[in-house]
Amino acid sequence: MVDPLAEFVTLLQPGAPFSKMVSAAGSWRVRRAEAGRPFYALILDGSCRLDVTGHAPITLEKDDFVLIPAAYDFTMTSREPPAPDVADTVPVPLSDGVFRVGDPGEEADLRVLVGYCVFASPDAALLVSLLPRLVFVRGEKRLSNLVQMVGEETRERRPAREVVLARLLEVLLIEALRSAAGTAASPGLVRGLADIRLAIALRRMHEDPARPWTVAELANEAALSRSMFFERFTRTVGITPMAYLLAWRMALAKDLLRQNGLAVSEVAERVGYGSASAFSVAFTRHVGLAPMRYGRERPEGEVLATAAPRAAPASAPAG
Repeated sequence: MVDPLAEFVTLLQPGAPFSKMVSAAGSWRVRRAEAGRPFYALILDGSCRLDVTGHAPITLEKDDFVLIPAAYDFTMTSREPPAPDVADTVPVPLSDGVFRVGDPGEEADLRVLVGYCVFASPDAALLVSLLPRLVFVRGEKRLSNLVQMVGEETRERRPAREVVLARLLEVLLIEALRSAAGTAASPGLVRGLADIRLAIALRRMHEDPARPWTVAELANEAALSRSMFFERFTRTVGITPMAYLLAWRMALAKDLLRQNGLAVSEVAERVGYGSASAFSVAFTRHVGLAPMRYGRERPEGEVLATAAPRAAPASAPAG
């Protein structure tokens, strides 16, 4: 049986270029507002507060894990945040990959491992749009162990480091997303897979993306009426069933064109198009480039969107 979540994460091609350990004491506030990069944090000791635009503030405690697949605007503070007119805190580097925020004279009351990962898929923006905007998991020791392994591997220069990191990140993302599946996640693939009826339809689309699916056929797979299935899928996943199927087909097509050097006609057949011309029209409309051209060159915008960020300078905020 095809596992949509595993396929999804594998296609994202996650990597982990940077992580750091941060200790804190007293009153402090670190703010991030930048181009979206997947951000994660694991609370090792103590507690703090996280404010993410569009979500209620969360108090993070020991062993809590948070993942923001496309972090644009968020703030981490001490449990009692400083007054609004107090300047944001600038983290102080203590050693390679270790930072301090807050009052340097007080004993640390928080230790947190934070980091950024990258998604190397040329379709990362579309795939990330199908993830929850915020993944929050409480008290999962298995997840904590994985995050710490990622942090250790990021800092060490061991043989096969990049291969190990890629595999660890895949496992970490799958574990985080499936741990969050039962929570009140925002619309997306994870929330859809948590719905037993919708999960059947999603699996069928992933098992056989080339089949000429209709909403009625997918509703029948989910044992729901057509109208109920359409409304429930759109509300839970965030897009219509046919929009999801198109997005997944185009993501697969991009991967096939870039990785395998297949003929356009063969790619068209694998993703459900009866002719190369029909596929070319759909692909060009969706991607902005003809399939043959896309297979020869990576579009400039996608390079910029998925390039690994430079290592943060010593004065980079803890978030």
